[in-house]
Amino acid sequence: MPTTLLLRLCAPMQSWGTRSRFVERDTELEPSKSGVVGVLCAALGRPREADVSDLAALRMGVRVDREGVLERDYHTARGERGVLKASGSIGKDAVLSNRYYLADADFLVGLEGERELLERLEAALAEPRWQIFFGRKSMPPSLPLVLPGGGLRELPVAEALEREPWPLKPSSQPPWRYPRGRQRLRVVLEVPPGTAGAEVRNDQPLGAAFRDRTFGPRPVVHRFIEKEPDDVPESAAAPA
Repeated sequence: MPTTLLLRLCAPMQSWGTRSRFVERDTELEPSKSGVVGVLCAALGRPREADVSDLAALRMGVRVDREGVLERDYHTARGERGVLKASGSIGKDAVLSNRYYLADADFLVGLEGERELLERLEAALAEPRWQIFFGRKSMPPSLPLVLPGGGLRELPVAEALEREPWPLKPSSQPPWRYPRGRQRLRVVLEVPPGTAGAEVRNDQPLGAAFRDRTFGPRPVVHRFIEKEPDDVPESAAAPA
């Protein structure tokens, strides 16, 4: 029976870029494989030059428990000689950039693989060696990644994501912020190459990916599952 480790990625701001590295910094609408592997490396204390093939071999799925709002952060940074002047004007060598991020998003991530490796990852995430952040150092998690009681499930990743209650506890929002009645949650699943209808993303880490910037294609499919809110009072209503 396959084993899946479930993790929660919830924060006021998250950024999961896969295409740009310079003045236009993109973000996907859910965590990228490269970003999640980077989080695991930080928890384990693996340096940038380390081979991450064992982590990249895990099959990943993401359940979008709360869609984030896409926001833009406008940055100015000085060049070799230019600086931001006291008057507010920008020096000639200043570098301008647009950095996109997701606000107020909440994700359930599943990683399917060998149980022994998943147990080590869960232990490391409970006591990470290095700082955990979601895409940028200014974007730490607002809740623990490890689920209360542990996140190991003796299930394939797709089934584990479907069975886990929604919304997760502890709630990151008051009850009246959660919809009542059955809801459709978006799920993004990693699938084998050649799967019909798959979308290809260039976020599969290869070898010493974070030193060499080597990322390959990863096919994913989008699905929707219906979930009944768990323990959200039927009488809950937005305050007047």
